[in-house]
Amino acid sequence: MAAVETNPPGRSRSDAWSAAKTAGADRTLMLLVPGALVVILLFIYPFLYGLLLSFAPKAGSVFANYRTFFTTPRLRDTIATTLWIAVPATLVNVGLALPIAYRMRRNSRWQRLLTALLVIPITLGTVLVAEGLLTYLGPQGWFNRTLIDLGLASAPVRLTHNYWGVVLSLVITGFPFAFLLVLSYITGIDPALAQAAATLGAGPAARFRHIYLPLLAPGLAIALCLSFVQAFSVFPSAVLLGAPAGPTRVISIAAYQAAFEDYDYAMASAIAMVMGAVQLVIVAAILALRGVFYRGPAAGGKG
Repeated sequence: MAAVETNPPGRSRSDAWSAAKTAGADRTLMLLVPGALVVILLFIYPFLYGLLLSFAPKAGSVFANYRTFFTTPRLRDTIATTLWIAVPATLVNVGLALPIAYRMRRNSRWQRLLTALLVIPITLGTVLVAEGLLTYLGPQGWFNRTLIDLGLASAPVRLTHNYWGVVLSLVITGFPFAFLLVLSYITGIDPALAQAAATLGAGPAARFRHIYLPLLAPGLAIALCLSFVQAFSVFPSAVLLGAPAGPTRVISIAAYQAAFEDYDYAMASAIAMVMGAVQLVIVAAILALRGVFYRGPAAGGKG
């Protein structure tokens, strides 16, 4: 009696399935090639070039530029100045965006209208917004003239060429970005979870604290990171609305002056590397703190 072969059809199906998975994986990798080339050409290569250039000072050892930066108060203090501008602006933007986005999480015509209105400051850009604020908030601008005409102020309130002008510009240009980002995250949370909690007696505050906030924590962390990076790299607002030689001399202005006024590109690269390192530290701290509220897989906790 002839022997019966066992499972040849099953083995064929398994081989075919493995071949199909391999072919699909190969196609996926091929789709990643254009994006990887863009990242290499526009980010990795410039970063490595700037990093190596920062270790090639005009004079001194390889760390001379970094030593000069941290031993020169006028350069070193730009870190604190930039943080003093960027951190409050970031907290205001995300702090205002969260309750408004939470209130407007349900799809409605008001949500669509507000979203359309908030896109306008993003499309205008920081330079045009700064120019507009110079006219609007200046000593003879509409804001001050209205305050004086209403008797609310006896003299123009100084809101330009100082700290407050830069912060206001960052809030106007950064709040729409933070709001739209938070809104996209919060509308992705299934409302059935909150409805189920409400049937168990949870009030609005409890539902926000125990359902929305933990699920929103990863999105809030990303919104904080992106808003902070956007605010930390402030340049046009600090020049047009601030005092670039004084209280709003941010680190980007120091890098610009080193490159295009002193023609010391190595020093400018070193300042840019310090700038990137400070941002990296803050972003890492934010991503580490998100685990306080979120215990899911994205934060490294138990699912």
